[in-house]
Amino acid sequence: MPQFPPPGTAAARTRRWRTRAAAMASFAATLVLAGGVAAAAPTAPPPVTILSSQPGFGHGRDFFITPTGAAATYAQGAEILDPRGNVVWFHAAPAGLATTDFRTQRLWGQNVLTFWQGTQSGGVGNGTDYIYNDHYQQIGTVSAGNGLQADAHEFLISPQNTALITAYQPATADLSSIGGSPNQKVVNGVVQEIDIATGKVLWQWNSADHVPYSASEQPLPKSPSETWDWFHVNSIHLDGRGGFLVNARNTWATYDVSRSGGVEWTLGGKDSSFTLRAAPGQTLDNAGEIFAWQHDPEALGNGYYSFFDNESTIGAPDFGYSRVAVVHLDPSSKVATLVGSENQPHGALASSQGNAQSIAGGEGGFVVGWGNLPYFSAFDRHGNLAFDAQFPAGVNSYRAYLLPWNPGSSGHGGDGRPPHGGSHGRATRHHAKR
Repeated sequence: MPQFPPPGTAAARTRRWRTRAAAMASFAATLVLAGGVAAAAPTAPPPVTILSSQPGFGHGRDFFITPTGAAATYAQGAEILDPRGNVVWFHAAPAGLATTDFRTQRLWGQNVLTFWQGTQSGGVGNGTDYIYNDHYQQIGTVSAGNGLQADAHEFLISPQNTALITAYQPATADLSSIGGSPNQKVVNGVVQEIDIATGKVLWQWNSADHVPYSASEQPLPKSPSETWDWFHVNSIHLDGRGGFLVNARNTWATYDVSRSGGVEWTLGGKDSSFTLRAAPGQTLDNAGEIFAWQHDPEALGNGYYSFFDNESTIGAPDFGYSRVAVVHLDPSSKVATLVGSENQPHGALASSQGNAQSIAGGEGGFVVGWGNLPYFSAFDRHGNLAFDAQFPAGVNSYRAYLLPWNPGSSGHGGDGRPPHGGSHGRATRHHAKR
């Protein structure tokens, strides 16, 4: 059963723990190689090169990233960096496992760290969502229910202290009406809302129950035994009105889903509820769409939404570069207008992953994780590039966030460090009693 500190617990937040990756390298797991030669596994995360930064950028917040790739050279895992590139905390993933969607969230009135960890194959993850407190102690986990596995794309804690996660369900479908096999293997996108205290599934939405297979932009497979990922759910966010924004990469569409499970509207794709337009100075893509192969819709308020617009998958791109797209929806006229965009600073295309986090407060702008590209960036409210950083070749981060983080020092000798001197990789596990 997932465990967490009881509601109302107040932990003191004091000094921040600052250290560089080199200081963490004393903890070394070992790998046994052919011939029985033991070699130290990488324990330090990849270095980050800051390409540009506006003076004073960040204002006390930190970047939350999950460096992945070049595993023979660098450790993989969850990492907090300050805006100057200093490592605040690094949690190395066990060999063979990936980490995604690392950020700070609120649970029972407390600041917590959350991330997914598990295995990935073909863009689908099988793993567990983890919750750590502000002393870098593991206090709980969340798993998918109803026989499914928690996917790598989303772990969002709601204001009701429930977990919203994505999952994938294998099935067999009759695709004869769209030119496919009557017995085609498919994988359906699923969203679950989980009670964090009990692990009970409170709500479940299955894409196959609400979206036709004909909506997919993914080509039909050549064989019925080849699994068709026709929907590919990759995010679940709150719509600001009690429902959810469910995003499907492979239908080029975002769905506003009510608590009853019904689709209130569809933006993009073959069955859009809106006519798509571009404001002066903005451009629709080569298919006449606002976005394609997209990720991470976010409700900004007053009918405005942001999206990470990949515009690329394996094969020909649908636009010249990836971008952040800001869209205004007019429900009365059923018109969706692309009103703003922030282009990839290096003119590159991200063929997978990515996010666009709106910067809260008066500062405005976006923090952007450029998916499988080796960059993460930030734009100010005027569209100027405020920050740009680069990983080494072969390294990327599924998402990037810029968030406030003030870890407490209670119970750790006042130094703000993880317990038991655990500053070298995997965080010490600790299950608080309810």
